[in-house]
Amino acid sequence: MNAAVATSVFGVFMVVTVALGLLAMRGRSRGSGDGGGLAEWSVGGRSLGTVFIWVLMAGEGYTSFSYLGAAGWGYNYGAPVLYVVAYMSCGYALGYVVGPMLWAYARKHGLVGITDMVAHRFGRPWLGALVAVLATVFLLPYIQLQITGMGVVVSTISYGAISLNQAYFIAFAVTTGFVVVSGLRGSAWVSVLKDILVIATLGFLALYVPIHYFDGYGPFLDRLVTEKSQWLTFPGHGDSGLGQAWFITTSFLNSLTVVIFPTTVAGYLGAKNADVLRRNAMWLPAYNVLLFVPMLLGMAALFVVPGLVGAESNLALFKLVVDSLPAWAVGVIGVAAALSSIVPMAVFMLVIGTMWGRSVLSLVPRWERRQKGVAQSVVVASGVIALVLTYTAPNTLVRLSLISYEGMAQLLPMVLLGLIWRRLTLLGAMSGLVVGVGLVCGFVFTENDPVWGVNAGIVALGANLVVALAVTYAGPRERDDRPDSEVLARDEIGVAEDGADAELSLAPAGTGH
Repeated sequence: MNAAVATSVFGVFMVVTVALGLLAMRGRSRGSGDGGGLAEWSVGGRSLGTVFIWVLMAGEGYTSFSYLGAAGWGYNYGAPVLYVVAYMSCGYALGYVVGPMLWAYARKHGLVGITDMVAHRFGRPWLGALVAVLATVFLLPYIQLQITGMGVVVSTISYGAISLNQAYFIAFAVTTGFVVVSGLRGSAWVSVLKDILVIATLGFLALYVPIHYFDGYGPFLDRLVTEKSQWLTFPGHGDSGLGQAWFITTSFLNSLTVVIFPTTVAGYLGAKNADVLRRNAMWLPAYNVLLFVPMLLGMAALFVVPGLVGAESNLALFKLVVDSLPAWAVGVIGVAAALSSIVPMAVFMLVIGTMWGRSVLSLVPRWERRQKGVAQSVVVASGVIALVLTYTAPNTLVRLSLISYEGMAQLLPMVLLGLIWRRLTLLGAMSGLVVGVGLVCGFVFTENDPVWGVNAGIVALGANLVVALAVTYAGPRERDDRPDSEVLARDEIGVAEDGADAELSLAPAGTGH
């Protein structure tokens, strides 16, 4: 009976989710696979206002990790999990400057992602294709993790009536169908529903769990300080190696990386003007308050369901819920967690499709005019690959997920430094990228992350930057025929007065994209 009630609630909300996606695109020009159709599908026609951008970017950042991983980390380690709040808040502050800059550059030159920007800046279409392939490698693990996370949620709230393998397929089918039809605009609409449910369910759990299990916050926190004090200091519980140096370097690296993460940039480019992004950057940190709830509940689970090991710890929050709440409430909380997988997974898949449709497959002349259709096909293909590997080789992608953020960070010099520094050469940027990615892979796959107590990605990024600068200064200057009016001045970055659109006057060096 409980399984039927909970799964019925879940099923109704999934139908509503798909309906919202269809409704979001009603009356919109769908195009015929041309650039205009791709822009509407991939960046919402660059017309999303403050509210939609806020819920979309909050939704992209608040994934199934927030329900499962944050609680699991709180359960296993304690204090180190706070790095998530730290880097996201700092990243939003950086986004106040970087977001309008990237938006303006893309708007001026008709670009729809970081692969476009890199190809345009260096005047090499093949470079955009190379970055698209590299970014796909680092994004696929996130799709797989969201499939896994949603699968775990669906199986748990069904009280085991739905197997994990069935739940994985449900996660893939709902998200793939949703994103192919609705694109970024549909994700923004569903983010509104997701945020309402997330705020309501986490707000309820923040009150319910301490009162139900501990008779209030006072007794709970007193018991936590007395019996589990190791969870409240660095490096947390156990021999994790996640000390203060790791926390600082990881927070710093991730706050830099998140502003050029392809999914974040998709949110930037969907805004109707630069001021929307500035207001968004000021309000987004407020959403991070919600992250403290699963972290705290994960530590509450230490007393209620002790002894969880390995992947079981990720179910710490849901074990508190399933055992004490009525089935309909379990279903609603499960829907909130499932939507926290669907929204970011949809954006990840959409970004991969856009990158390939725009930068990789468009190199084939006969496909250049069918970018939207090609991008949608790639969305399905990326979902299928992630699903198949979820079934057949889950450890492969889980291992790759360790280098996702650290690997994506190696694009920082090419993307950001390349846009604000005219002198950076293609050879310098490529040399740094090769060194940075190579070091990240070396550290992670030899299990040397953290290295010397710090995040391995920051070490690789330092080497990346040094090599990029050294090769640029030592090598020949690239020919640049741009007039002085096309050179970017520091004080022109993202400037928009009285709400006017910001413009970034930076043309590509060499042949245009």
